[in-house]
Amino acid sequence: MTNLLAMLFFQDNAAPSAAANTAAMAILIVYAAVILVMIAALWKVFTKAGEPGWAAIVPIHNIIVMLKIAGKPAWWLVLMLIPFVNLVVAIIMVVSLAKNFGKGTGFALGMLFLAPIFYPILAWGDAKYQPQAA
Repeated sequence: MTNLLAMLFFQDNAAPSAAANTAAMAILIVYAAVILVMIAALWKVFTKAGEPGWAAIVPIHNIIVMLKIAGKPAWWLVLMLIPFVNLVVAIIMVVSLAKNFGKGTGFALGMLFLAPIFYPILAWGDAKYQPQAA
């Protein structure tokens, strides 16, 4: 795996150097750290909303739970399977999720474009889950 990533730094078929291997490992470590932070943040967001935290690590179920927290019907999962429609549904879901935690549209845009920063803020900040009336 390291050699595969290291080859991205080279244009020829030369063997990757030790520096390239080190750079590839550093990228992998940072990537793993971001993934762990996102899992922990989603776990905390789910528990704040009264849902089980383990749902954050179950692939399809986490979207269903996030739709529930956002106040959207679970059948919207089907819409998430349609190309381009899924982008609109995801934006609506994230905006509703932010509003249910007392945040505005600007915070929702942060959740969309800078998720590794804004989801931990939502998780460990002072935001309270207050579902909006439909």
